[in-house]
Amino acid sequence: MAFFKRKKIEGKRGYDIFGTFKYYVPGGSGIFWIIIMFMLGGILGNILTVGMTWIAGPDFASGYGMLISYPVMFVPLLVFASAASRRNALTEAGVALDSNNFGKLHWWGAALLVCVATLAAAFAADALNLVMPPMPQWLETMLQSMLQGPLWVTLLSVSVFAPIFEEWLCRGLVLRGLLQKTNPVAAILISALFFAVIHLNPWQAVPAFILGVLFGIVYYKTGSLKLTMLMHFVNNTFSAILSRIDSLKDFDCFADVMSPGAYWSTFAICVVAVVVICRIFLLIPLKDGQKSNCDIIPATDWSKE
Repeated sequence: MAFFKRKKIEGKRGYDIFGTFKYYVPGGSGIFWIIIMFMLGGILGNILTVGMTWIAGPDFASGYGMLISYPVMFVPLLVFASAASRRNALTEAGVALDSNNFGKLHWWGAALLVCVATLAAAFAADALNLVMPPMPQWLETMLQSMLQGPLWVTLLSVSVFAPIFEEWLCRGLVLRGLLQKTNPVAAILISALFFAVIHLNPWQAVPAFILGVLFGIVYYKTGSLKLTMLMHFVNNTFSAILSRIDSLKDFDCFADVMSPGAYWSTFAICVVAVVVICRIFLLIPLKDGQKSNCDIIPATDWSKE
């Protein structure tokens, strides 16, 4: 499986990181198989975690196991999507997983805006803790244990692995495929729901759905998986850093550490910021005849690489 696919770019050699999957554009049945492959990967990851716990002990498994078991979760799907893409390459047009259609924003303007929007959305979504029931103690303990290993392990897991693999899955496969098969509103909502469900608990799933809608809008209008990976990185790194601050560990949300006036004023500013930035991205025009700004690749291109 060539996840990193070598090719020539304007006379220079480079790596088309996601090129292996560009001819796999899943619709409804494709998403069914994505779920099956992802579940199979989850089983393999859990078996590996149990094995590490038995061989190296629970402390090692909780501190370092995610570095190994988390990527393994995606291996069956990587193999399946790569094989499907290679099969389709002979007869079907492809859709690039990562494009660079930033309109007048340019890449640096888009990157700056999505970072602001992500932090603003994360703060606004924090208010959901005020209306949701308390997280069960066992779940809270489990989630905290995943972030209490060495800092480099935490950052590698949640700030590098998660943005790469989850964005490849939720935006690069699911949303990219749905955008070619259905209307953009439905595609964004379904992909955001998929993103929420894979978090497996409502305390993470509900904020993930909100962020998934934001990520989906950005991907729909730019086709840039790099941007959504950056957004995912910003959100997860922000959360990981907060989890390391001892003075904040006993608080459930920002409302517990801010005065009501400051909290709700900041909340309102964040909501407005997210709405305005989404509006800016929605103004980026789609290319003629395309259903999203993901670049279309003719079937004949496969033989030139």
